[in-house]
Amino acid sequence: MSQGFCLFDTAIGACALVWNAERLIGAQLPEQDEARARQRLARRYPEAVESSPPPFVQDAIGAIMALLRGEKRDLAHLPIEMDGLSAFNRKVYAVALSIPPGETLTYGEVAARIGEPGAARAVGVALGENPFPIIVPCHRVLAANGKTGGFSADGGVETKLRMLTIEKARTSDVPSLFESLPLEARRR
Repeated sequence: MSQGFCLFDTAIGACALVWNAERLIGAQLPEQDEARARQRLARRYPEAVESSPPPFVQDAIGAIMALLRGEKRDLAHLPIEMDGLSAFNRKVYAVALSIPPGETLTYGEVAARIGEPGAARAVGVALGENPFPIIVPCHRVLAANGKTGGFSADGGVETKLRMLTIEKARTSDVPSLFESLPLEARRR
């Protein structure tokens, strides 16, 4: 079965999608430049050929671009290929897919939701292996106490924070300046 890929511009830079005949098999966050993006795609998907995206990929591109412009878009409906992934990773990705834009969970909360409350580090490893960043929103999973945790995309934690900022996600339990005002003052 042939594989295709395409690069497309978003608010955070050029992203890429890789697909087979029916499903997305990979997504890539921006690299420093197009040459590096193509090199990474060639390493990860050596059989993929740059192609015009079929309709289901065009729909995915539109949804990703909208999300990265700040629109509240749920990408869980996009067809992704998870057959070759471990059962643990599929469970972690299912929980990540359930996190709405603008919200976050901790690695420990994800571990608890899959029935393995002591597996926060394993959740982090699974998210680091995520072949569908943005679609499976690993950027919405934080370390305990509002700390960012890691992020394997180019730009690392800075890219993660940028995506969370676009989504207007809270990354801490500390109230914002506005939220710390008494309710009466907020109503003025």
